Amino acid sequence: MRYRRLGSSDLQVSEISLGSWLTYGGGVARAQAEACVAKAFEVGINFIDTANVYSRGGAESLLGEALAGRPRDSYVLATKLYFPVNGDRGLSREQVHKQIDLSLGRLRTDHVDLYQCHRYDRDTPLEETMEALTEVVRAGKARYIGFSEWTAKQIQAALDLVPRVEKFVSSQPQYSLLYRVPEREVIPVCKEHEISQIVWSPIAQGALTGKYKPGEPPPAGTRAASQEMGWAMDRFRDDDVLEAVQRLRPVADGLGITMAQLALAWVLGEPNVASAIVGASRPEQVEENAAASGVELDAATLEAIDDAVADVVVR
Repeated sequence: MRYRRLGSSDLQVSEISLGSWLTYGGGVARAQAEACVAKAFEVGINFIDTANVYSRGGAESLLGEALAGRPRDSYVLATKLYFPVNGDRGLSREQVHKQIDLSLGRLRTDHVDLYQCHRYDRDTPLEETMEALTEVVRAGKARYIGFSEWTAKQIQAALDLVPRVEKFVSSQPQYSLLYRVPEREVIPVCKEHEISQIVWSPIAQGALTGKYKPGEPPPAGTRAASQEMGWAMDRFRDDDVLEAVQRLRPVADGLGITMAQLALAWVLGEPNVASAIVGASRPEQVEENAAASGVELDAATLEAIDDAVADVVVR
């Protein structure tokens, strides 16, 4: 496993990180989830990402139990707030302080390494949010702050408040070889200000594994086949997308790697990406994904990837 510095922070995070959206504390049995966490440590993953809204706090609670007993400095822990959970919502000063305390209680720790705004809150003044996040950091409850799915304009507005408030060190966008929107504006402004990307959906909700075939129903037991989780696949279930993904198979086979590893290596080829978040319901998936760290794709491979998916990429 290779590690990268997270933005302007002193955090060194594994190139592959373990996420808990739609899985831990809800869609995956406790024993399986705990086995995935254990496997993550075994293969060198030190970065765990969650949020207060995942399984309505259940993901944080499960991770709090799974991480109990491990040295606190042996992992980097990140969580988020914003989305409605138990009647609360947003990034007001009241919510920032309330939700960090609730998250710390569920996670069984006195601090998180990274506290992230899950989305931008248009109903709360940005200054109020940034001041509250700064208070959380200065109280020792979070070491650094980040955001997810903010626009370049919103990012710059927050940066304009520095040094009166804490500076963001991370951005968490959707990013994959099928979805490249962050390259247009978000990554450039983040590069300029030493803000790293922590990528979610780098395998396009499983579509880039190649297990979903055009014109065929999703295999039983997969995310796309689940009534609870299938909606998250969105357009990645369209036949034109799945046909393009199948054109990637000979590229991965030629390198002797899986299609998931190809997709993760592609994302990690962007220097501004510090880590790619993967979800897993089985320990073997964690191990396979972790093996993508260190895989470097040459110019010919990158060209072959672009040729395969050119007509379906969202930019």
